[in-house]
Amino acid sequence: MKRDVLLGAVVGFLTGIFTLVILAYLEIDFGYKNLFLPFGIAVLWSAGVRLGYFLARFFPFFRQFGKFATVGFLSASIDFAVLNIVSGLTGVTAGNVVGLVNVPGFAIAVINGYLWNKLWVFEDRGGKTLFNDFPKFLFVTVSGLLLNSLIVVLLTTYIPLPGAFTPAQWLNIAKVFANAVGLIWNFVGYKFVVFVSKK
Repeated sequence: MKRDVLLGAVVGFLTGIFTLVILAYLEIDFGYKNLFLPFGIAVLWSAGVRLGYFLARFFPFFRQFGKFATVGFLSASIDFAVLNIVSGLTGVTAGNVVGLVNVPGFAIAVINGYLWNKLWVFEDRGGKTLFNDFPKFLFVTVSGLLLNSLIVVLLTTYIPLPGAFTPAQWLNIAKVFANAVGLIWNFVGYKFVVFVSKK
């Protein structure tokens, strides 16, 4: 458990770094408190992994789910950071093209998620090569990408922009909702389709 709690802190710290990029693009500044964000998230994520171990006494899947959630947040922060960078460079925040703007961050997050899930969350080291499960992982993840992008397009294009939000903020809110749906989709797919031969 100690190793997992430490790795949870590392994942949290990285999540905090990418969160700073997102906040910069959304022009949200907490001043000097931004410097503490990666450390604060590191503490929260390690606590989440520990909570997963505690809940696993009652429901065994929580041991994996606690780690999966921290990795999911890291992948999401990478996804959001790249989405905001590409959106900032292209000026695209809505419309059908936003689905394409959504792809680069998702693709980078997929590789990150695959490695963390295979080596840490599901501890599936039984294959001959590191990427032996990647085709199944890619199938589940690409299905998740299509679902994720569809939700982002529907919310940003067909739901009127609430007056309290800028287009960039509304894009990120839509992405939060899409990622919540994707979190459930991916956990079920990874656990029961991709990494079924865990040790």
